[in-house]
Amino acid sequence: MKKSLLLLFAVFTTALSVMAVTDGQTYPEVNGIKIVNKWIFDRVHSGTDYTSNAICNQRARTATMDQGIVYVARSEEKAVIIGNDTISQSVIHRFSAADGSQLEDLPLTLDGAPYGRFLGVASIGKDDFHHIWVAPMTSTAQQYIPVYMVNIETGELTLVVEMDKGDAPQRTDYLDVIGDLTLEEAECNIMTVSGSTADPGFPTLYRMHADQGGDWEGGFEGDPYMDVINFYPETKTGFSLAPVIKMIEGPDEESRYSGKMFYIDCFDTAPVIYDFSGSVIDSFEDVDPDLWPKATPNGCIEFHLEGRDFLTYVIADMNGGGYGCQANICELGEGQTLAGMTKYWKIPADSLGKVNDSGLRVHCFAVEYGVDDEGFEEVTLFTFKAYNGMAVYKIGRNVDAGEQPGIKGDVNGDGEVNISDVNCLIGVILGTRQASEFGGRAFVNDDDEVNISDVNAVIAIILKS
Repeated sequence: MKKSLLLLFAVFTTALSVMAVTDGQTYPEVNGIKIVNKWIFDRVHSGTDYTSNAICNQRARTATMDQGIVYVARSEEKAVIIGNDTISQSVIHRFSAADGSQLEDLPLTLDGAPYGRFLGVASIGKDDFHHIWVAPMTSTAQQYIPVYMVNIETGELTLVVEMDKGDAPQRTDYLDVIGDLTLEEAECNIMTVSGSTADPGFPTLYRMHADQGGDWEGGFEGDPYMDVINFYPETKTGFSLAPVIKMIEGPDEESRYSGKMFYIDCFDTAPVIYDFSGSVIDSFEDVDPDLWPKATPNGCIEFHLEGRDFLTYVIADMNGGGYGCQANICELGEGQTLAGMTKYWKIPADSLGKVNDSGLRVHCFAVEYGVDDEGFEEVTLFTFKAYNGMAVYKIGRNVDAGEQPGIKGDVNGDGEVNISDVNCLIGVILGTRQASEFGGRAFVNDDDEVNISDVNAVIAIILKS
């Protein structure tokens, strides 16, 4: 038994281990709302577990979360030989949103063949009815932007629509979808923003629309594109590096998926709210300067909790002037205004990482809604920055980390994580000690069972300390 146990240690400690390591931070309660980090997988907290993982790659640019699963899209990853051709197949890597454990990969296929388009899954997301979609980066030479729905069981892609660029074919990077891609349960709108590698960029938006049960058409009264009328700051005339768009859920059932108001977050400004006419509705002009993004990042998302509206937005890229791939979570002001925002937290408090990602500006967020055991609303928030890391946070009135932050793996409760904690777990596994002695601390991976994975988790924590 002991020999087998030692052999298992050797196997598990050399294998990939994505355990529920937390950011080790305690965040203050604000206006009755708490936040805890459930797990983090990044350069700062996860060490070589993260940097040796396939998602730590500059082609793994975007990610999303849906129904308890995190999806990370990596373009051109897996070499597949077909006849005399080698195809660099795109792969979606999956993780449990509950504990960060890695799930089975999803190699992507199109028409029965490996999907290997250049930056073929530059953008990944979800609609509002649990459909995962991907789309490629497109250049000025490409007239159409194909949007594919992903079969999450097989990896097969199905073309939903080709977004026409009309008479303004510019580069596109990252898309947003609101509604139902299948058009079975609701209307659907898809949007993206033209971008450029140089200032001043371009003012063009692309949009496709379909009513429930209807056909796809250009989303601007039949036209597939439109130029923005004005900008913030007023001196801007276009969108430059990899702009991000995020449609805002409408205030009632009829307008919920209309996407007639939306954020655009661009290289040289903070998030700006536009309406369907292409006009600026709200901006950071009157926002406290301390809340402005620090260094050219792109990415934001709204969420709602107990009748309050929140904005999460990235405040720094990997350079960040001392920051690193962090986001602010703020409650919007009265009337959902940016100027009246109140900052709640900065996550992670100590960064995901500060490593140059070749200039990728996009920072991804996703949210899911639920209720706790007492019926109070809670939000699961996912944050992802390419080449630096990702994390999941729980937000709500009663959220609980399950143990004191910063002491995960402290089985014997002495305030430290070391070999003595490993010995305690070995004792439980061998039957010489009882898990009940440790007040639940022996269940390191939170599955109510003490086994080799708990030992492996503690060893990983020791090696990172």
